[in-house]
Amino acid sequence: MVHVPLLLSFTYLYHANAFVDVPSRRTPSANVAVPAAVASQSNALHPKQTSFQLRMSLDDEEDDDDHDNNPLSKGIDSVSWLPSVVTGTSPSRSIIESSSSAASSSSPTQNETVETLPLFPLGGIVYTPNSEHILNIFEQRYRQMYNDILMNGSKRFVVSMCHPSEEGRFAKVGVLFSLEELKEVSEMTEDRVKYICNHRVTGRVRLHEVINPEAWEKRDTYLKVKGTIIDDTGFYSKTQQSDDDDEEDDTAKMDEEISKKLVNAVLNAALADTVEKTPEEEALFSSFSQLVELQHELEEDVRFTRASVKSFGIAEGTDMDPNLWTSIRLWQSYAEQRLVATQNEMQKEFQEKLVEFLKREMGSGKGGEEELPSAIGFQDLSPELQQELIELQQRMTRELKPLLLEQTLSMQKILEAEDHRGRVELMRYFVDAERKRLEAKKTLKNMFGGRSVLASRKEIEERKVKEEGREDKGGKPALQFFEDEEDSFQ
Repeated sequence: MVHVPLLLSFTYLYHANAFVDVPSRRTPSANVAVPAAVASQSNALHPKQTSFQLRMSLDDEEDDDDHDNNPLSKGIDSVSWLPSVVTGTSPSRSIIESSSSAASSSSPTQNETVETLPLFPLGGIVYTPNSEHILNIFEQRYRQMYNDILMNGSKRFVVSMCHPSEEGRFAKVGVLFSLEELKEVSEMTEDRVKYICNHRVTGRVRLHEVINPEAWEKRDTYLKVKGTIIDDTGFYSKTQQSDDDDEEDDTAKMDEEISKKLVNAVLNAALADTVEKTPEEEALFSSFSQLVELQHELEEDVRFTRASVKSFGIAEGTDMDPNLWTSIRLWQSYAEQRLVATQNEMQKEFQEKLVEFLKREMGSGKGGEEELPSAIGFQDLSPELQQELIELQQRMTRELKPLLLEQTLSMQKILEAEDHRGRVELMRYFVDAERKRLEAKKTLKNMFGGRSVLASRKEIEERKVKEEGREDKGGKPALQFFEDEEDSFQ
């Protein structure tokens, strides 16, 4: 079988996470190069249509009572945005609303310290505190930005999510990237990439205004913003306190720091189990536990492991590990994996037809599947497959784009929450919504299946025995589930 994943222009790429079970359901597939014209046709989705679809997907799944409390009931406008930096465009309703409320929502309070910081917009991605990320730097303006933050010694900049449909608009709450390692790779890449940089997200930033909006269209330099740093990790304040100690021996300091981190990791893990939970935290923990059990009862394709319940953090800040931010990133990974699984399922039928086409038209005729081409041009497909591919592209855009947008806005909404309690309540809402969806699914399956669709322990064991028997004969089970708790979401 050819196991190269089908590549479409509307493709989501995410990192696998050891805490999520994704049973193996891959089908033979091949790489299809899609012409730009076809790709642009499938991606041509009007911003208003996207917003409408998002609101419909949210509204249809919730009761009227839930809709009143839905943090994403306003769709894209549920998130706070700065006014657009693009000139000469007619403002949308959301821009007018943001501009009229800018004084109250964006202006700093008397107690806030405002700083001028570089801004690096990174598409529709939401980052969270205390996570690490690698960026490849190739644009000239961002090469200049890195040179500047190295020269002035700050080694930090703001990353903010871009508006999904309005150019030059950025979320009012971003995160602070602190540069930890930089590699000069221009010689190795023939200057296509200048730097490969590793960063740690050391806090959030409340953006007040872009002070050089003209740079967005000129592209001759990077944007700068006035913002207030929210020190979620304690990294920034610790850095300020340690500025006077830079002359100490670096090697001794590094060894001491590593030892401290190891000891603190053990102590923090033990401390997290002893901290008393608030009622809101207890409710979130309980809802997550019920969700995980439902996922295993229904044998969901993508699910948390049962072991993940014990390590589900809800503590405030990052002094304890696991903490709420850890669980937020875990939930983000789960949502991403569900999107990937949905996309793969949508591509499955076309992949099977494509492999049959390759066997029939381009195979050697000797029965050797390894001789099938690993890539094929769009123009080499049959007219029927070309049309199917175009329709698949359009369907994926219609159905997956709103889901991706909903997942992104959920994370951004959590990021801009005012305090720990607000983040706990938002997380509980999203976990509750998923739990209710699975409860409804379980009820429907039990009603229309004539009996409980949940396999008994005996049935599970019988299936395992049959699969093991097939494996002993040299074959592989057609469908694999991670039934063992130890192999589930850790």
